[in-house]
Amino acid sequence: MRILVIGGTYFLGREFTRLAGEENEIYFINRGSRLPELSEKEREHTFVMDRHDAEALKKVKLGEIDAVVDFCAYQAGDIRTVCDNLGSNIKQYIFISTTDVYKRGTGADKIGEDAEFETRDFGGETGAYILGKAALEKEVREINNYTVLRPAFIYGPENYAPREGIYFNWIIKAGRFISPADSDGYFQMAYVTDVAKAVLLCCGSEAAYGKAYNVCSGEKITYEIFEEALIKVSKEIFGTEAEKAEVSVHEILERSIPLPFPLRAAESEFYDGSRVRELGAVFVSLEEGLRETAVWYINSLNE
Repeated sequence: MRILVIGGTYFLGREFTRLAGEENEIYFINRGSRLPELSEKEREHTFVMDRHDAEALKKVKLGEIDAVVDFCAYQAGDIRTVCDNLGSNIKQYIFISTTDVYKRGTGADKIGEDAEFETRDFGGETGAYILGKAALEKEVREINNYTVLRPAFIYGPENYAPREGIYFNWIIKAGRFISPADSDGYFQMAYVTDVAKAVLLCCGSEAAYGKAYNVCSGEKITYEIFEEALIKVSKEIFGTEAEKAEVSVHEILERSIPLPFPLRAAESEFYDGSRVRELGAVFVSLEEGLRETAVWYINSLNE
Protein backbone atom coordinates (compact mmCIF):
# COMPACT_ATOMS: atom_id res chain seq x y z
CA MET A 1 0.00 0.00 0.00
CA ARG A 2 0.92 3.62 -0.41
CA ILE A 3 0.36 5.26 2.98
CA LEU A 4 0.67 8.94 3.80
CA VAL A 5 1.40 9.59 7.47
CA ILE A 6 0.70 13.01 8.95
CA GLY A 7 3.05 13.41 11.90
CA GLY A 8 4.61 10.06 12.55
CA THR A 9 7.93 11.09 14.09
CA TYR A 10 7.11 10.44 17.75
CA PHE A 11 6.05 7.46 19.87
CA LEU A 12 2.93 5.82 18.34
CA GLY A 13 3.44 7.39 14.93
CA ARG A 14 7.07 6.29 14.86
CA GLU A 15 6.19 2.75 15.89
CA PHE A 16 3.49 2.58 13.22
CA THR A 17 5.84 3.71 10.46
CA ARG A 18 8.44 1.16 11.61
CA LEU A 19 5.92 -1.67 11.25
CA ALA A 20 4.12 -0.39 8.16
CA GLY A 21 7.36 0.38 6.36
CA GLU A 22 8.33 -3.28 6.24
CA GLU A 23 5.91 -4.04 3.39
CA ASN A 24 4.42 -0.71 2.32
CA GLU A 25 5.43 2.56 0.68
CA ILE A 26 5.33 5.25 3.37
CA TYR A 27 5.30 9.03 2.86
CA PHE A 28 5.21 11.72 5.53
CA ILE A 29 3.89 15.21 6.11
CA ASN A 30 5.40 16.91 9.16
CA ARG A 31 7.41 19.93 10.21
CA GLY A 32 10.72 18.10 9.90
CA SER A 33 11.76 18.58 13.52
CA ARG A 34 13.30 15.10 13.65
CA LEU A 35 14.40 14.86 10.03
CA PRO A 36 18.08 14.16 10.87
CA GLU A 37 17.03 11.05 12.81
CA LEU A 38 15.23 9.49 9.84
CA SER A 39 16.68 7.11 7.29
CA GLU A 40 17.68 8.43 3.89
CA LYS A 41 14.57 6.91 2.29
CA GLU A 42 12.31 8.41 4.96
CA ARG A 43 13.87 11.84 4.45
CA GLU A 44 13.31 11.56 0.70
CA HIS A 45 9.67 10.64 1.35
CA THR A 46 9.01 13.50 3.78
CA PHE A 47 7.14 16.64 2.76
CA VAL A 48 8.28 19.26 5.28
CA MET A 49 5.43 21.69 5.91
CA ASP A 50 2.83 22.92 8.33
CA ARG A 51 -0.29 20.79 7.84
CA HIS A 52 -2.39 23.96 7.78
CA ASP A 53 -0.58 25.31 4.70
CA ALA A 54 -3.11 24.77 1.90
CA GLU A 55 -0.74 25.79 -0.89
CA ALA A 56 1.95 23.38 0.28
CA LEU A 57 -0.60 20.54 0.51
CA LYS A 58 -1.62 21.09 -3.11
CA LYS A 59 1.94 20.32 -4.18
CA VAL A 60 1.87 16.83 -2.62
CA LYS A 61 1.15 14.79 -5.74
CA LEU A 62 1.38 11.07 -5.04
CA GLY A 63 -1.43 9.85 -7.28
CA GLU A 64 -3.74 7.53 -5.34
CA ILE A 65 -3.06 7.07 -1.64
CA ASP A 66 -4.43 3.88 -0.11
CA ALA A 67 -4.58 5.39 3.36
CA VAL A 68 -3.85 8.68 5.09
CA VAL A 69 -3.02 8.04 8.76
CA ASP A 70 -3.39 11.23 10.79
CA PHE A 71 -1.59 11.21 14.15
CA CYS A 72 -1.57 14.96 14.80
CA ALA A 73 -5.00 16.44 14.12
CA TYR A 74 -6.03 18.37 17.23
CA GLN A 75 -8.39 21.17 16.28
CA ALA A 76 -11.47 21.62 14.12
CA GLY A 77 -10.55 22.10 10.46
CA ASP A 78 -7.34 20.05 10.57
CA ILE A 79 -8.82 17.11 8.63
CA ARG A 80 -10.90 19.17 6.23
CA THR A 81 -7.86 21.28 5.27
CA VAL A 82 -5.94 18.15 4.29
CA CYS A 83 -8.78 16.57 2.33
CA ASP A 84 -9.72 19.77 0.51
CA ASN A 85 -6.19 20.66 -0.56
CA LEU A 86 -4.07 17.53 -0.82
CA GLY A 87 -2.92 17.13 -4.42
CA SER A 88 -3.56 13.36 -4.31
CA ASN A 89 -6.56 11.04 -4.21
CA ILE A 90 -7.35 9.47 -0.82
CA LYS A 91 -8.98 6.03 -0.64
CA GLN A 92 -9.18 5.92 3.18
CA TYR A 93 -8.67 8.45 5.98
CA ILE A 94 -7.62 7.08 9.38
CA PHE A 95 -7.87 9.47 12.31
CA ILE A 96 -6.15 8.72 15.62
CA SER A 97 -8.52 10.02 18.27
CA THR A 98 -8.79 9.10 21.97
CA THR A 99 -11.18 7.52 24.48
CA ASP A 100 -11.19 10.95 26.16
CA VAL A 101 -13.89 12.06 23.68
CA TYR A 102 -16.58 10.16 25.60
CA LYS A 103 -18.87 11.92 28.07
CA ARG A 104 -17.65 11.45 31.62
CA GLY A 105 -19.62 10.29 34.62
CA THR A 106 -22.49 8.58 32.80
CA GLY A 107 -22.39 5.59 35.13
CA ALA A 108 -22.14 3.13 32.22
CA ASP A 109 -20.53 -0.20 33.11
CA LYS A 110 -18.80 -0.32 29.73
CA ILE A 111 -18.45 2.40 27.10
CA GLY A 112 -18.83 1.30 23.48
CA GLU A 113 -17.97 3.16 20.32
CA ASP A 114 -21.48 4.60 19.90
CA ALA A 115 -21.56 6.28 23.32
CA GLU A 116 -22.24 9.99 23.75
CA PHE A 117 -19.37 12.46 23.35
CA GLU A 118 -18.22 15.02 25.89
CA THR A 119 -19.42 18.57 25.25
CA ARG A 120 -18.25 20.29 28.44
CA ASP A 121 -15.10 22.41 28.40
CA PHE A 122 -12.88 21.43 31.33
CA GLY A 123 -10.55 24.32 30.58
CA GLY A 124 -6.84 24.49 29.85
CA GLU A 125 -4.94 22.29 27.41
CA THR A 126 -6.85 19.17 28.47
CA GLY A 127 -10.23 20.74 27.78
CA ALA A 128 -9.12 22.06 24.40
CA TYR A 129 -7.65 18.65 23.51
CA ILE A 130 -10.87 16.78 24.30
CA LEU A 131 -13.18 19.20 22.48
CA GLY A 132 -10.79 19.37 19.53
CA LYS A 133 -10.72 15.60 19.11
CA ALA A 134 -14.52 15.41 19.47
CA ALA A 135 -14.98 18.07 16.77
CA LEU A 136 -12.61 16.23 14.45
CA GLU A 137 -14.55 12.99 14.93
CA LYS A 138 -17.59 14.74 13.44
CA GLU A 139 -15.44 16.24 10.70
CA VAL A 140 -13.94 12.93 9.59
CA ARG A 141 -17.41 11.42 9.17
CA GLU A 142 -17.96 13.73 6.20
CA ILE A 143 -15.24 11.79 4.36
CA ASN A 144 -15.89 8.58 2.44
CA ASN A 145 -14.09 5.54 3.84
CA TYR A 146 -13.02 7.02 7.16
CA THR A 147 -11.78 5.01 10.14
CA VAL A 148 -11.30 6.26 13.71
CA LEU A 149 -9.16 4.68 16.41
CA ARG A 150 -9.58 5.71 20.06
CA PRO A 151 -6.72 4.36 22.19
CA ALA A 152 -6.86 4.30 25.98
CA PHE A 153 -3.66 5.00 27.97
CA ILE A 154 -0.77 4.15 25.63
CA TYR A 155 2.57 3.15 27.14
CA GLY A 156 5.85 1.81 25.82
CA PRO A 157 9.28 2.82 24.51
CA GLU A 158 9.72 6.52 23.67
CA ASN A 159 6.56 7.50 25.55
CA TYR A 160 6.68 11.28 26.03
CA ALA A 161 3.60 11.31 28.32
CA PRO A 162 4.43 11.20 32.05
CA ARG A 163 3.16 7.70 32.81
CA GLU A 164 5.33 4.63 33.37
CA GLY A 165 8.48 6.74 33.05
CA ILE A 166 7.62 8.48 36.32
CA TYR A 167 7.76 5.16 38.14
CA PHE A 168 10.94 3.96 36.44
CA ASN A 169 12.64 7.21 37.42
CA TRP A 170 11.54 6.92 41.06
CA ILE A 171 12.65 3.29 41.28
CA ILE A 172 16.05 3.79 39.66
CA LYS A 173 16.83 6.87 41.76
CA ALA A 174 15.25 5.96 45.10
CA GLY A 175 14.27 2.30 44.97
CA ARG A 176 10.66 3.13 45.83
CA PHE A 177 7.59 4.75 44.37
CA ILE A 178 4.48 6.54 45.60
CA SER A 179 1.48 4.25 45.98
CA PRO A 180 -2.06 5.60 46.55
CA ALA A 181 -2.95 3.26 49.40
CA ASP A 182 -6.70 3.83 49.43
CA SER A 183 -7.28 4.31 45.68
CA ASP A 184 -10.25 2.55 44.11
CA GLY A 185 -9.61 3.97 40.64
CA TYR A 186 -9.17 1.81 37.56
CA PHE A 187 -8.03 2.26 33.97
CA GLN A 188 -7.01 0.50 30.76
CA MET A 189 -3.66 0.47 29.02
CA ALA A 190 -2.42 -0.49 25.57
CA TYR A 191 1.18 -1.22 24.61
CA VAL A 192 2.35 1.08 21.82
CA THR A 193 3.25 -1.73 19.41
CA ASP A 194 -0.19 -3.28 19.83
CA VAL A 195 -1.84 0.05 19.04
CA ALA A 196 0.40 0.50 15.98
CA LYS A 197 -0.56 -2.98 14.78
CA ALA A 198 -4.24 -2.14 15.23
CA VAL A 199 -3.79 0.96 13.07
CA LEU A 200 -2.04 -1.13 10.41
CA LEU A 201 -4.89 -3.67 10.49
CA CYS A 202 -7.26 -0.87 9.49
CA CYS A 203 -5.14 0.37 6.57
CA GLY A 204 -6.77 -0.68 3.33
CA SER A 205 -9.39 -2.76 5.14
CA GLU A 206 -12.88 -2.25 3.76
CA ALA A 207 -14.18 -3.90 6.91
CA ALA A 208 -12.89 -0.86 8.83
CA TYR A 209 -14.55 1.74 6.59
CA GLY A 210 -17.02 3.91 8.48
CA LYS A 211 -16.03 2.37 11.81
CA ALA A 212 -14.61 3.61 15.10
CA TYR A 213 -12.59 1.40 17.43
CA ASN A 214 -11.73 1.64 21.09
CA VAL A 215 -8.14 0.41 21.22
CA CYS A 216 -7.59 -1.29 24.56
CA SER A 217 -7.48 -4.73 26.07
CA GLY A 218 -10.35 -6.06 28.15
CA GLU A 219 -8.28 -5.88 31.33
CA LYS A 220 -9.41 -3.51 34.07
CA ILE A 221 -6.21 -2.34 35.76
CA THR A 222 -6.03 -0.94 39.27
CA TYR A 223 -3.06 0.74 40.93
CA GLU A 224 -2.48 -2.52 42.82
CA ILE A 225 -2.33 -4.57 39.62
CA PHE A 226 -0.08 -2.00 37.97
CA GLU A 227 2.25 -1.86 40.97
CA GLU A 228 2.57 -5.65 41.22
CA ALA A 229 3.69 -5.82 37.58
CA LEU A 230 5.98 -2.84 38.12
CA ILE A 231 7.72 -4.43 41.13
CA LYS A 232 8.27 -7.70 39.28
CA VAL A 233 9.65 -6.01 36.17
CA SER A 234 11.88 -3.65 38.16
CA LYS A 235 13.53 -6.54 39.97
CA GLU A 236 14.11 -8.38 36.69
CA ILE A 237 15.33 -5.46 34.56
CA PHE A 238 16.72 -2.89 37.01
CA GLY A 239 17.86 -5.36 39.67
CA THR A 240 15.95 -3.29 42.22
CA GLU A 241 13.59 -4.54 44.92
CA ALA A 242 11.17 -1.66 44.51
CA GLU A 243 9.19 -0.65 47.58
CA LYS A 244 5.88 1.14 47.91
CA ALA A 245 5.72 4.47 49.70
CA GLU A 246 2.05 4.44 50.62
CA VAL A 247 0.27 7.78 50.64
CA SER A 248 -3.46 8.50 50.98
CA VAL A 249 -5.37 9.81 48.00
CA HIS A 250 -6.26 12.89 50.06
CA GLU A 251 -2.59 13.68 50.63
CA ILE A 252 -1.71 12.99 46.99
CA LEU A 253 -4.32 15.51 45.87
CA GLU A 254 -3.40 18.01 48.56
CA ARG A 255 0.27 17.88 47.60
CA SER A 256 -0.47 17.76 43.83
CA ILE A 257 1.62 14.62 43.36
CA PRO A 258 1.40 13.86 39.62
CA LEU A 259 0.19 10.25 39.47
CA PRO A 260 -0.83 9.41 35.90
CA PHE A 261 -4.05 7.39 36.31
CA PRO A 262 -7.49 7.96 37.89
CA LEU A 263 -7.37 7.72 41.67
CA ARG A 264 -11.07 7.28 42.34
CA ALA A 265 -13.71 5.00 40.82
CA ALA A 266 -15.92 8.07 40.38
CA GLU A 267 -13.47 9.47 37.83
CA SER A 268 -12.72 6.13 36.14
CA GLU A 269 -14.25 4.74 32.94
CA PHE A 270 -14.16 1.30 31.34
CA TYR A 271 -14.15 0.99 27.55
CA ASP A 272 -15.38 -1.88 25.40
CA GLY A 273 -12.50 -2.95 23.16
CA SER A 274 -14.18 -6.03 21.71
CA ARG A 275 -14.75 -4.48 18.26
CA VAL A 276 -11.04 -3.97 17.56
CA ARG A 277 -10.26 -7.45 18.85
CA GLU A 278 -12.83 -8.85 16.42
CA LEU A 279 -10.88 -7.08 13.67
CA GLY A 280 -7.83 -9.08 14.73
CA ALA A 281 -6.08 -6.83 17.24
CA VAL A 282 -4.22 -8.51 20.10
CA PHE A 283 -2.73 -7.07 23.28
CA VAL A 284 0.25 -8.24 25.28
CA SER A 285 -0.04 -8.53 29.05
CA LEU A 286 0.75 -5.49 31.17
CA GLU A 287 3.78 -7.27 32.61
CA GLU A 288 5.18 -8.08 29.17
CA GLY A 289 4.64 -4.54 27.93
CA LEU A 290 6.25 -3.01 31.01
CA ARG A 291 9.20 -5.38 30.67
CA GLU A 292 9.88 -4.28 27.09
CA THR A 293 9.50 -0.65 28.11
CA ALA A 294 11.86 -1.04 31.08
CA VAL A 295 14.53 -2.57 28.82
CA TRP A 296 14.27 0.41 26.48
CA TYR A 297 14.26 2.86 29.39
CA ILE A 298 17.44 1.54 31.01
CA ASN A 299 19.19 1.37 27.61
CA SER A 300 18.21 4.97 26.87
CA LEU A 301 19.83 6.11 30.11
CA ASN A 302 23.07 4.40 29.12
CA GLU A 303 23.26 5.91 25.64
